[in-house]
Amino acid sequence: MIEPISPADEPAVLALNTIHASELSLLDAAGLKRLLKVAYLARRIGRLEAFMIAFDQDAAYESPNFLWFCERYPRFAYVDRIAVAAAARGRGHARRLYEHLFEEARRDGHSVVTCEVNSDPPNPASDAFHAALGFRIVGEAAIYGGERTVRYYERVL
Repeated sequence: MIEPISPADEPAVLALNTIHASELSLLDAAGLKRLLKVAYLARRIGRLEAFMIAFDQDAAYESPNFLWFCERYPRFAYVDRIAVAAAARGRGHARRLYEHLFEEARRDGHSVVTCEVNSDPPNPASDAFHAALGFRIVGEAAIYGGERTVRYYERVL
C-alpha cells in the first residue's frame, strides 16, 4: 500500500536515503524535514520498503537539478529522490510509486514529470528503468563543481 510519509517514518527514510546517498545525495534529519515540508508528494510503501519524494514547480527548493527544470518548464512534477530497500527489490515498488505520481500529477493538472539520473558515476539500471516508463532525455549538466554529471529526463503525461 502506498501511504504518505509521516514523522514516524522519517528515521527509516533517512536510513534508506543514506544507503543510496551516492545516487540521491546525503541528507541529515533536518534536511529531510525541510524536503518533506515543501514536497509535492512524499510517499512510502510498507514499513519502508521504498519511498519517493517529489516537488512541483512552486517548491522552495534550491537543488541545481530542480532549478534546471524550473528554468525550462512553467509547470511540472519533479522526482527528487526514490529508493527501494535491497530486500524489496524486484517487487515493482519503484514502478508503483511512479505510477502513483503520474496519477496525482495528472489530477493536479501537470502535463510532465521530470527527474535526473547520474551519468557520471553511471547508473545504467536507472536509465533503463526510466526509459521503460516512457521518459526521454532532455538535457545534461555537470553539477557540484563537476563532481557529478547528470542526464535530465521528462515524461509527458
